[in-house]
Formats: sequence, C-alpha cells, structure tokens
Amino acid sequence: MSGRVTIVGGGLAGCEAAWQLARRGIGVDLYEMRPQRGTEAHLTDRLAELVCSNSFRNATLETAVGLLKEEMRRLGSLVMRVADATRVPAGACLAVDRLHFAAGITQAVEALPDVRVIREEVAEIPAELTIVATGPLTSPALSEALQRVLGTRHLYFYDAVAPIVTAESIDMGVAWKASRYDKGGEDYINCPLDRGQYHAFVEAVVSAEKVPTRDFERCIYFEGCMPIEEMARRGRDTLAFGPMRPVGLVDPRSGGRPHACVQLRQDDAEGRLFNMVGFQTKMTYPEQRRVFRMIPGLAQAEFVRLGSLHRNTFIDAPALLLPSLQVIGRRRLLLAGQLVGVEGYVESAATGLLAGLNAGRLLDGQAPLVPPRTTALGSLLAYVTQRGKKSFQPMNANYGLFPPLARALRGRDKKLAMAERALAELMRWRESAHLGDEPAGCQSVA
Repeated sequence: MSGRVTIVGGGLAGCEAAWQLARRGIGVDLYEMRPQRGTEAHLTDRLAELVCSNSFRNATLETAVGLLKEEMRRLGSLVMRVADATRVPAGACLAVDRLHFAAGITQAVEALPDVRVIREEVAEIPAELTIVATGPLTSPALSEALQRVLGTRHLYFYDAVAPIVTAESIDMGVAWKASRYDKGGEDYINCPLDRGQYHAFVEAVVSAEKVPTRDFERCIYFEGCMPIEEMARRGRDTLAFGPMRPVGLVDPRSGGRPHACVQLRQDDAEGRLFNMVGFQTKMTYPEQRRVFRMIPGLAQAEFVRLGSLHRNTFIDAPALLLPSLQVIGRRRLLLAGQLVGVEGYVESAATGLLAGLNAGRLLDGQAPLVPPRTTALGSLLAYVTQRGKKSFQPMNANYGLFPPLARALRGRDKKLAMAERALAELMRWRESAHLGDEPAGCQSVA
C-alpha cells in the first residue's frame, strides 16, 4: 500500500487514528500545534494530554462506556492499552495517572517507524486524504478553515475543569476514605457537610465572583460538565442531588449519612494528588480558594490546579457526517474526536480508531467501515449522524442509544445482554472486515 495520511491534532482521537494506520503499515503525518501554539487548557506539549478529569468513567459492562472500552480493546486500541497500564484506584471506574498516560501515548506514537510528528499549526484543510481530530480546542484559524470547507456554522459549548488538591493538605480528621456503598474499597476521599455548612457553601458559590463572559461568547454547557455555580443557580438543593449527593456514604464519626458530601478522586499513581469530582467552575482563582476552603476537610487545601473554563467546539454532525466519519461531499476528509459531537475521552478515542481504520481502507481503494448498530460505537455514531436533528448536542455512549433486545429483560440483566450481543456482533464484524487478531487481555461478559 502506498501513500500517506495526514492527521491534524495530537489528542486522543488523533493518536488513536495514527496508531491504527501505522500498525497496518500506512505512513502518517501527525500535526500537533503545541508547543508552537498553546491552548486555554493544556499545560504540556505531550500528545493526548488529559485536560479535564483523569477518569475514563465506569469500567464495567453494566455501562455503555465500559462496553465501549472493551470494544476498543478488541480492536487493538492504543488508548486503552496505555490507560490500562497507567491505571490508578478509582472504584468501579477506570482512572489514570494523567502524566504517565500522556507520556505513554507520546512515547508509543513517536516510536512508530513511519509516523512523522510535526509540531506546527495547520491553518488550512489539506487536499489529500486527511483526518481532522483537533478536538474541542480547535484553533481559530483551523476553525475558520473548517467553516469554509463545511459551509456551515460551528456549534459550541463550554467545558469546565475541576480543581486538584494535594493529599497531604486534606484534613483526614474530618474527611474519610470510602466508595459509595463500599463499592471499590477506599478509593475516594469524602468531605462531609451538615445542612448549615451546605447552605452556606451554596450561597458562597452563587455569590462568588466569576470570570466574565466575553461579548462574542455564547454559554452553552454540556450537562455532564456543568459548572457547579450553574447547577447551584438552578436551586439550593441541586448540588446535593448532583456532585455532592451523599447517598451510599456513612460518616464514621457520626455513624450517619451527611447532608451533602464532596468526593475527591486520586489523580496520580502515587496518591499525592486528588481531583474534586464534579467541581468544574468558572469562579475566579481567588474565589475558588476562598469558597472551596469552606468545605470541611479542605480548610488548608493546597491547590495544584484550579478550575477553569474553555470553549469546546463541535460541528453539526447530523448535517455534515456519514456514520463512517467522512464529510458529506468531501469523502477523503474525515473528522474524529469531540469535534464530531461525541462527549468523553473514551468516545473521542473510539471515533479516532474508526477514522484511522477508514482512512486506511480509502487509501487502499476499499469501502469504509461502519460498526454494527448494536455495538456501543455503532449506536453512538448512529445517533450523532442521524439526519434531521434540529438542535444537536454532544452525546456520551449510553445503553439508551442501543436497539432493543429480542427478549424482554430489565436492569442489570438487560445491560449485560446488550453487552453480550454487542461483543458477539463486534467479533463477527471484525472478522468479516479482516481487522486482525484479538489483543490479549480482553474482558468477558460474565
């Protein structure tokens, strides 16, 4: 096979696409603008840097995102290989040491013999076979180029980053380690609030100074990344039913359930850093320090990263994309990652995997692939590319997108049956498409 593929963007999707092409002997020119040009959220020049949470979310087959991880493993995903290797304790979730994860991806991609990593900004869409996977922080110049090529306005929303504190600065005389309902052992640090403390905290969040919205910005938040102040504005009890819900947690000091609770999740392999789960915010840095230190156990908190807000760009995928991730009317241009309207690390990487497979097939004169509708990836792509949506918003993988089962089941049994069906059909699809041998370490449904 001759020729090369251009990939624009060195995030999860771009690196996964490059890996899929390189393992099939196809040359890749992978463009990443950092460090030549930075973004509002990235801190390093490493490929696949995680700028928000360090969690890849639930790891079991009882969730669609857990199933999607397993589908990716069976398709030889680099992202899943490195995520599994850099895992840190997080109960039923897959969380990673973010620095080791980015270092592992960078090392793996840079070691590929026919992949050239080019550190410069791309301001025009290349004419040759190209995958654009620039993600939610696409540069203004490339956004304008995409707008010219796609002939439509971009949609966008705002994504928020949660703070990280040092473990040694948390008062463990107040906080305690546990997972909800004791699932996963002592993977989280919990900071309890009684009714009065909670109400004072909510009032402080609502009244705190926020980073002002610029005139040209339009605030549209994805529900899964809603800043805490936006949730608090919806009602005084919203946070207690959201990221501060106390269900499944018993304070060992009182023997009872607190009125509200802040959970912190381990963010590094050594357990020295903890992420405030669900605490994305647009409060100013001084206000974050003041307000978050009102939380019992965090009075002396040392913040190694404070919350921030950045623009996430995505396209009107139902009007522009085929399920193969090809652009309608320009089939040698493929899009991948959060740019296509999927939300989450795993979903983004999975679209990069498919884009890489399809770019290789197009280069070889073969028809592009579309995963079975019954799989996690296939159901997600069917949703984001479904024609006729008037108000498109990004979507996570979830079992609500799957076709119904032939037999009536409920609850856990229904989800596991969907997972069993998905993996069986994925393996048949993989075999028919000649996608290679199954990697070691795959998970069974049982």
